[in-house]
Amino acid sequence: MAQQNEYVAAIDLGTTKVVTIIGKKSPNGKLQVVSHSKAQSTGIKRGMVLNIEETVASIQRTVEDVQMKSGIIFNDVYVGIAGQHIRSVKNRGSINLTAADEIITLENVNDLIEDMYKLPTDIGEEILHVLPQSFIVDNEGGIKNPIGMSGKRLEANFHIVIGQTASAKNIEKCVNRVDLVVNELILEPIASAEAVLTEDEKEAGVVLVDVGGGTTDVAVYFDGIIRHTAVIPFGGNVITNDIKEGCSILLRQAEQLKVQFGSALGDIAPEDKIVTIPGISGREPKEISFKSLAYIIQSRMEEIIDYVAFEIENSGYADKLSAGIVLTGGGALLRHLSQLVKFKTGFDVRIGYPNEHLTSDADEEINSPTYSTSIGLVLKGFEQLETCKKMDKENKAKGIEEEQAEIAPKDIKRNNLLDRFKRKFTEIFEENDSVM
Repeated sequence: MAQQNEYVAAIDLGTTKVVTIIGKKSPNGKLQVVSHSKAQSTGIKRGMVLNIEETVASIQRTVEDVQMKSGIIFNDVYVGIAGQHIRSVKNRGSINLTAADEIITLENVNDLIEDMYKLPTDIGEEILHVLPQSFIVDNEGGIKNPIGMSGKRLEANFHIVIGQTASAKNIEKCVNRVDLVVNELILEPIASAEAVLTEDEKEAGVVLVDVGGGTTDVAVYFDGIIRHTAVIPFGGNVITNDIKEGCSILLRQAEQLKVQFGSALGDIAPEDKIVTIPGISGREPKEISFKSLAYIIQSRMEEIIDYVAFEIENSGYADKLSAGIVLTGGGALLRHLSQLVKFKTGFDVRIGYPNEHLTSDADEEINSPTYSTSIGLVLKGFEQLETCKKMDKENKAKGIEEEQAEIAPKDIKRNNLLDRFKRKFTEIFEENDSVM
């Protein structure tokens, strides 16, 4: 069996599916997906766990499947969190460095971030993420990475993501029930962005829109830094529900219609094409035209896009998004969606596939917008492991320096004694010479 620390496991708890995935880094630094498993999600709605037993059963099924297929037993996982309870605030923090810490270290930066986690929140809420925007060293602003710089005072502007404590606890409870420990809860749009966005897009200014089953997640990047996050409580499921209501058919039939024949643009849907749906329990079959189906989808999709446009405006970066919008998630596979988003927002649009960091031999199934969040969670897991390794290295180096600092005074003392002896002997010899 391979060593556990070579691998990172993650669980994506979605409204329509639960995905468990395990990956390792290839020699060239790309992510190799060792195994993954998907099960239907019935206990989660709009990113919130509503039925513990059903959610635990879905997690159990996928975890056992992955462990059996890969032969790797893992004890801890990274898990995604979303839901309409997620909100974000801006804040600024600072720490004064001691005389011994004139060079800013990773530990100093982490201390500043840890301070932000102590900020007071509303009752029933907790801080999920503290994301540095920019640093200020001795009043010199606009610094992206202060590590290695000299200074007496370190400040930073932060983007802080806050969520409901109960929601986070329910997720942890479900994962703990299958004998796993949650390493970290990661906001889903941040994970998806990690999987599908390029560094150039993040620098130029881009909006990630992850259209899931229960929620649509938004993340705005500019100058390589995350600037805004939001979770919109609508996704592909409300479209399916509209088709069910509008066509008076069953929910599973509505989902099948959407996936097989759906389009987000009513104007270009063919008028002469119809699909026949079997009647319920022997009743007359129903005929539904492609055009009317597309108009039902378009009207609800336009509403979701309006919410996204509001969040983009709210971010304050609407005029700085040179790379436009990247659509991902299962909903991104809806026909003509990118054209509708471009028409409604005026931004360039592309569909985001999670192949940015995957090895070239990746399974075709996994290289789908549906798996963007789960792959992103694994990538964020490896990122955290790297940070821990750097911290360990820094602490070891610091320990050696401290040991040397303790030894140094003894060396100086010994050298001073030797000098005094040398001087004394020299004086004695000089006196003897003068007598002779």
